[in-house]
This record gives sequence, structure tokens and C-alpha cells, in this order.
Amino acid sequence: MTEILAPAGGKEQLAAALRSGADAVYFGGKSFNARRNAENFDSVFSPVKYCHERGAKAYVTVNTLFSDHETDRIIDLAREIADSGADGVIVQDLGAVKIFKECVPSLPLHASTQLTVHDLYGAKQLEQMGFSRVVLSRELSLKEIEYISKNTFLEIEVFIHGALCMSVSGCCYLSSMLGGRSGNRGMCAQPCRLNFKSGERQYALSLKDMCHIEYIKELERAGVCSFKIEGRMKRPEYVAAAVTACKAAQKGQKPDLDTLQKVFSRSGFTDGYIKGKRDLDMFGHRTKEDVVSADRVLSKLSAIYKNEYKRIPLNAELSVKSGRPALLSLTSEKGTVSVLSETPKKAENRPIDYNTALKQISKTGGTPFFIDSFELDFDPGLLLPLPALNSMRREAVDKQTELFAAPVPHNFFDLISPQKLKYLIRGENFGQLEAAENAEGYILPIDRILESPERAKGFGETLYGELPALMFDSQNIQSQLLSLKKLGITTLSVENIGGIFLAKEHGFKIHCGHGLNILNSLSLKFLEEMGADSATVSFELCEQKIKGLSGELSRGIIGYGYLPLMRLRNCPGKGRYGCKGCAGKRVLTDRKGIDFTLLCSNRRYSTLLNSRPLVLSDKNISGIDFMTLYFTIEKAEKCREVFRAYKKGLSLEGEKTNGLYFRELL
Repeated sequence: MTEILAPAGGKEQLAAALRSGADAVYFGGKSFNARRNAENFDSVFSPVKYCHERGAKAYVTVNTLFSDHETDRIIDLAREIADSGADGVIVQDLGAVKIFKECVPSLPLHASTQLTVHDLYGAKQLEQMGFSRVVLSRELSLKEIEYISKNTFLEIEVFIHGALCMSVSGCCYLSSMLGGRSGNRGMCAQPCRLNFKSGERQYALSLKDMCHIEYIKELERAGVCSFKIEGRMKRPEYVAAAVTACKAAQKGQKPDLDTLQKVFSRSGFTDGYIKGKRDLDMFGHRTKEDVVSADRVLSKLSAIYKNEYKRIPLNAELSVKSGRPALLSLTSEKGTVSVLSETPKKAENRPIDYNTALKQISKTGGTPFFIDSFELDFDPGLLLPLPALNSMRREAVDKQTELFAAPVPHNFFDLISPQKLKYLIRGENFGQLEAAENAEGYILPIDRILESPERAKGFGETLYGELPALMFDSQNIQSQLLSLKKLGITTLSVENIGGIFLAKEHGFKIHCGHGLNILNSLSLKFLEEMGADSATVSFELCEQKIKGLSGELSRGIIGYGYLPLMRLRNCPGKGRYGCKGCAGKRVLTDRKGIDFTLLCSNRRYSTLLNSRPLVLSDKNISGIDFMTLYFTIEKAEKCREVFRAYKKGLSLEGEKTNGLYFRELL
């Protein structure tokens, strides 16, 4: 049966998950996990042991980005996870991937949803990188999930219930730019839940929680191996309710979604993405009534996880023979344990019998064990006192607990350490590129290149084709790449690991964009080993840490532009008439009256741009080989002005920001 994977933000949630029947739990330490504000665990040993004692699996989250000065701490954490005997580690950072692959090759690698794998190309690249499981993006339909599942060797994990980010996972910098708290570092302040307006419609960036529990059977048939419940910041009652609902659905029963909604929701639930439906019904925010509803069900829910969940079957054999000590053997999937007791005597009354023995041996309350079968080999007329029988059972169960709790350490190897400014012009159209004459390279979306092939030829090999940041509609991309080859395009700019796979498959040079979230030297080294020629480091990385990056791979930054803060599959600006009359550009307004531009990429996805442009024309950033001027909404004349200012080191007038390059993020 498909695994039910529950969140554990702390000890109470861990107990609630397993006592409600979860098959596996995911949790994090005090750092390097995407929910740093949860209680979390000081050490991974205790929660791993707690899970294994109860026959459940334990997955540790190391799913945030890290910088070079934190490398030793990641290596120490990898050693701890290896020694704990955890069943897998969930990672996002490519540098962390390199550490775990080289230091703990036997530990299963699970690709975090923040790696933004939403197509088969991303899954294929993960296969080559040595992953065993992928947590697919939440924005996929049932049909898309099934297609990926049927064409990859990876285990497929999907979110079955919980919070739904507006931005496709791994593509959000809203919290960083607006509040200095990085979601990619586990400190998201959730500014998207505040009131952004689209026309008269409010809360245009806040989605209802997803609930796909009623689709469990269909997802099982689609090849999903693990159903993941979001909620490491939620209370234990929420965890219990979600696990219980999933267990009911697995058994073909009607899940109690009403109670689940009452314990936590944002104006109800949505099943939009799994049905391939992206509409306004998916939007919602937490109301006063939502809070009041939770208070009504909390006491009811706490009863669900009051007792241990009986998940581990035991086969019991009891021998009560004349002249020999009584012998109790308990057998589980982990092995057999045996316990001796006193030698039975002739009974004056109430000799041992099958039913009496079974009743006592079955009293495994307070443990995750239950007696699945029982055999009694005895000589009639013998007495074995009940206290002796109970003592044997307790000792044998304790020994079985020790079998399950014993870690199976993974082998740990020491990590083998790896041993003139150019301008790239990125634009949305040829006019923006042509305004910046004599740059060292130009980047344009591949569909825009193919719309004007003659203009493309004028750039020669300096023109890079930009793959879509999100490739949900990837059917045409293969043919587009063949057309690019015929035009003489030799380099692709990619924003995700699926793009790396496609570029290698078609023989292109690889330029890595900011979407790969590069924060450290090991990630750069890993990209180099994957065949990349250059990489753009994350704009969440401060100048001092950029300067400290090592390795041979050419690296650079976005040095100008309205930074892309969110990538959205569901457009928040559709309004009453959907896409009708939209020219591909809308505006969202926050509660302070500040406007943010929303750009549409041919109805594939939308991009929310920052309200002010990043400007570094009069700043010096050391440690980089190139700087990308990232043009989006600028007219050609503005592009020309910006490029000249950067070439001459001049200041630009108007509203602007220095971004995050000169301050440390939380």
C-alpha cells in the first residue's frame, strides 16, 4: 500500500503522526530545513529511533540552500544522519547533493519539491544524479503525474494535503525582497498571504489549502509511492486529522474532510491543479470563521493519537513443558527473540490453556506491536503463573523494540574537496537586445527567437536560447530545439535541472540561470561536473559570499532588472473574464499601494516582478566573471540607457534597489 508520509515539526506532532497510523515521518533539525520556525529537533537520533521502534520510516529534511561558511556544518549533519540510520534525506541545494553523494552514497536521496521538478526531463536528470525519489511540484495534474511516473525509475512522492504556495516551489523570492527573510533558507514570512489586489479582487496571491485525499486511489494507480502531508508548522491535532483521513481513503472509506477543514483551512480546500483546473475558486485566505471552527474540534482530534497505533505484527510461540523452563518466542520482520521463565509446576487448579495464554500474550498495549498469530505447545495440567507469563511478554516485546530501534548506520566517507567583466543581455524581445550593442552575450526565450529567425542570425553564436523556467507544456520543446540548432544557436540558458537534461541531450552548451538557486562553491562544482559552462548565482547571495566562491566554473549575477520574485501556474490576474483581452501584462497592488507587474509567458505561466528595478551600475561586485542585465518591461530606449550606464559605471536616476547583495538574509 502507498506510504502515508506525515510532517513532524516537533515531538508532539511526531507522536500524533505515528499514533494516527502514518507509515513514515519527515522532520528537520534546528537548521537547514525549510521550516526553521517550527520546534524541530536538536538531534536526528531521537526521532529516527522513535520511528523505527514503531516500524515507521524516518526522512530528514536538509532542504534549504547554504553558503560556503556553512559547508562544514552540512558535512557534520550528513555524518549525524548517516549514523542515525535514517531512511532517506530530502535535499534541494546542489551542493548538499554533492556532499551526500560523496560522503554517504548508501543514503537514499529524495529531491525536494523546491528543486521544482515538474516534467519528465527533470526526473530523468535526477536519475542521472543518483536520486531514488522525487517530490513532484504541487502544480501538476493527475495526468501529468501519471506520465512522469510511467516513464521514470524514480519513486514518486506527491503532496496529498496542506498549504499551497502561489509560486511554484523553488521559484519564490518575495519574502527575501520584501522582508529580508529567505524562503529558500527556511525563513519565509509569507507576504503572499497579505492583501494583494488585482483590480477589485483581494488576496490575489493567497490560495486555499490543497486537498487531494479523495483522489488517493487514482494517484495509487498513477504510480505514486508516497502521499505527503504538508504541515510542519501545524499543531498535532491537524496531523492526526490528516493522517486519519488518508488512512480512511486508502481503505475505501469516506474520509472525514469536514473535521479536517475545521481544524485548519483558508476558506475551504481546493483540488484545482490535480484536475488541471486553474481558476479563481482556488483562491482563499484564513478568516475568523476558520479560526473559530478549529476550536470546536480540537478535543475530539486529540483522542485520535492518545494511544499507540498497532502496526507491527508479531508471531508468538509459547512452550510450556514439564521439567523445562517456559519459553516465549516473538518473531517479526526484524527477527526472533526468545525469553525463558520459571519451570512450570503441576497445577492444583486452573492449569495453562490456549485461551488464557493468548489473552496474556496479546496485552501489548502502549506499544506498536500486536499478536498476529499464536501457537501454544504445552503439556496438560501444568501451571505457569500469570505474573510470570506477563513478565515474559514484556521482556520479549522490549527485545523486539530494541531490534526495531537499532540503527543501521550508513558508511560515511570524508568529502573530497574540489580543487574582465562580461555583460549578458537578457530580454523579452529582440528590440531590447538590439538596444545593447556589442555585449558579450544575449539571452532570449526560444519561442521569441523562432518568431524572428532572420533577426536571430544577426547575433551569431552570441545569442543564447532561454528555455522556459517552467516546462509544463514541454511537448513542443524538442522540435523547437531542433529548429534552434538549424539557426546556429549553440548555447541554452536553463532555469532548472530538467533544462540541463534537455541541453545535454541535444548537444548545447549550458548557461545556468538564477532559477537553479546557486549559493555555494559545491553547487558550482556539481554544475561543472554535470557539463555546465557558466552559472548565475542566486540574487539572495551577498557580495562578500560571492567573492568567496571557489572553483573553475564561470559565474555571474543578475546586475540589473525587475527581479522575478514568483513563478505562478495559476494567474492571479485573470479576474472575471479569464485571459480574454489580456495583453500578457497585468498589475497587482499590495496593501501599501505599491504596484507589482505580472508578466504572462504565452499562458504557460506568469512571473511576478519586483516593484523597483535592481540597479548596480555604480557598484563594484568582485568575484564574478559576468553580469546579466535582465530586461523585461523596459522599452528599447531605456535598455540602451541602462547598458551605457553600466559600461561607464554611472548612476541611474529614479526608484531603484540594490537588492540583497549588500545585506545578510535571515
